[in-house]
Amino acid sequence: MARKKPARRAERDTDEMVKNDGPAEEATALAIKRELASELHRAMKKQKMSQSELARRMRTSRAVVHRLLKRDDPSVTLSTISRAAVALGRNVKVRIKN
Repeated sequence: MARKKPARRAERDTDEMVKNDGPAEEATALAIKRELASELHRAMKKQKMSQSELARRMRTSRAVVHRLLKRDDPSVTLSTISRAAVALGRNVKVRIKN
């Protein structure tokens, strides 16, 4: 019998978050990802940059960029976000509000 392929770390983290914290936290994470994807898409559009060009500048695959821009895919790392921002001539600011 074949062994089950281990889940990617981001998927495991998301799964753990849902199990431990419930749907409210999942909805918050998804809302953050949607806003992030929109911001990146707007920056790309303003610079008339394709996904292929962004991937080239990030030195990654177009599939990674596609996942980054996909509004309902929460599996994205801070490293990927940071590389995308640098490739777009932007910077990332992370805050935790109360």
